[in-house]
Amino acid sequence: MSSDFLIIGGGVIGMSIARELRKRGVGSISIVDKGRVGAEASWAAAGMLAPNAECHADDELFRLCTACNALYPTFAAGLFDETGIDIELDRTGTISLAFTEEEAAELDAKFQWQQNAGIAVEKLLANEIQKLEPAISPKVHSGYRYPNDWQVENRKLVAALRKYCEMNGIELIENTAINDCNGIKAENIIFTAGAWSNDLLPSPEVKPIRGQMIRLAAADSRILRHVIYSPRGYLVPRADGRVLVGATVEDVGFRKEVTPAAIAALKSAAEEIAPSLGNVDIAESWAGLRPFVEGEIPMIGRVPHLENAFVATGHYRNGILLAPITAKMIADEIIGTSKFGVPASAGSVNR
Repeated sequence: MSSDFLIIGGGVIGMSIARELRKRGVGSISIVDKGRVGAEASWAAAGMLAPNAECHADDELFRLCTACNALYPTFAAGLFDETGIDIELDRTGTISLAFTEEEAAELDAKFQWQQNAGIAVEKLLANEIQKLEPAISPKVHSGYRYPNDWQVENRKLVAALRKYCEMNGIELIENTAINDCNGIKAENIIFTAGAWSNDLLPSPEVKPIRGQMIRLAAADSRILRHVIYSPRGYLVPRADGRVLVGATVEDVGFRKEVTPAAIAALKSAAEEIAPSLGNVDIAESWAGLRPFVEGEIPMIGRVPHLENAFVATGHYRNGILLAPITAKMIADEIIGTSKFGVPASAGSVNR
């Protein structure tokens, strides 16, 4: 069996690249995954699109994330038109909270460079926060609201990308290690294996960072409208009343187990932010492995010294956010154009 493009790794990055290549009219495309496509970091994520709340300087990563965030309304609408699946792009915004004067000072310092960078951000006093979100603790000191930091339902994003692949002749080879694919010949190979990239790439640059999360049982109505950050965790309210609470950052190798200590810390963080959540049961807990590279700039581009080989990995905490622009950058590199507002060299492995 032969394919024009073999994509190794079927998360949102790999499937988004396959979709972009198909939309540009390339030939045959196959995706091979050691498990079920979209079942690792893509499934385990919270779906936040937070270029402003999560970035800490006006640097290459911030500019890449900001450019991609602007693509998301078109990306979400396109997937809905193509598959009928609504990935629930929620544009309510994000609020970062401070509970002490020290935490407030840290947010104020961040606000200074963000103002200079032209970011849409609004400082909120405690009473203004509680007016926007009555469930927030009265102990809150202050905060900032980011109207352009959004969220999507990442598991529906996985479902939409999978359906697109199935509807458009993109072969999905699941539960198959790449070493078992000796019968597949490909003109071009694209490595999108996330935290497992070191098994495939020449240089050992990617390592897994575990993130544990919990989901609180759905309420009859939505308790929060915004995504809420605090120094000890974040809350992601879904449209159906569920609330996700995340997430740990743990350098423990490929151990994906959920630990009692982490679950207790996440529940405590949720209760600190919104005290009424202290009475809500935990409905689900899980862990995922984020692909981390030093400097947190993802590797996107050609693989040095390998002909017709490309890589897109190391997205760490921004895999969901950066999927659309990563797909465009890889397609640009393959097809030989660059017209999407981000230089083809941004995030390149040739650095």
